[in-house]
Amino acid sequence: MKIQYLGTAAAEGWPALFCKCESCEKARKLGGKNIRTRSQSIVDDKLLLDMPADTYFHALNYGIDFSSLQDILITHSHEDHFYPLDMILKAPPYAQEGAVKNINVYGNSVIVKMLKEAMSLSGIPKIRDYIIPIQVEPFVPFDVGEYKVTALLADHIPNEKCYIYCIEKNGKRLLYAHDTGVFPEKTWEYLPGIKFDAVSLDCTFGLGYNERGHMGLPNADDVKQRMLREGCADSKTKFIINHFSHNANKTHEELSDSAEKFGFLTAYDGMTVDF
Repeated sequence: MKIQYLGTAAAEGWPALFCKCESCEKARKLGGKNIRTRSQSIVDDKLLLDMPADTYFHALNYGIDFSSLQDILITHSHEDHFYPLDMILKAPPYAQEGAVKNINVYGNSVIVKMLKEAMSLSGIPKIRDYIIPIQVEPFVPFDVGEYKVTALLADHIPNEKCYIYCIEKNGKRLLYAHDTGVFPEKTWEYLPGIKFDAVSLDCTFGLGYNERGHMGLPNADDVKQRMLREGCADSKTKFIINHFSHNANKTHEELSDSAEKFGFLTAYDGMTVDF
């Protein structure tokens, strides 16, 4: 399996759209890995994770044929992870002659409601032939093509069941854990006995400490150490930090140097990790 990080920033992007702080100005000057778009990833070039407003740019920048994508997993309803109006572009007259006719969109009840509302307002008579909202429940495995997927509870916002995802194929497992603080106990109770080959953890606060809603590197390391203790990972597991805010106030190189000491790779836009 492999994961490619198409976007690695929090909601505001980095440099942030309206910001002139030192961190954003430094990113503009340095460029390269310091330029981060809104969070999105893809597994094996076929299973999409989240749908931010930057999706169109990602498709162009990385040469991804979105007409061939069949499935999208959505973590939660914040706009930097789910922009439902772009989903409407799957249906004619916006799209024609794609490799697959319809696209399955998996998420919580809020995601399904938002997507159905956008579809209803589109004015396209047969839009349900092209976009299929599918509600999933936490801790209930479901099949997505060749993958077995399980939504696990995140600690993010109190009024919504936000998800992190366990994704399995051919004996390999990925834990994709954005946006979340240190995992809720119900998720920890589910994890023992499940070993991961790659774990991608939220690090919105950079080197700072933050337990709830999002994490910083010290908290991501706490999660890593607990996973190692409970047999959910071992020395061969690849741990990656992702989803960064400009408020972390560190360059990619600075983040990467610190993360390496904790045994983490630091994601950047376009990075691919095989496992």
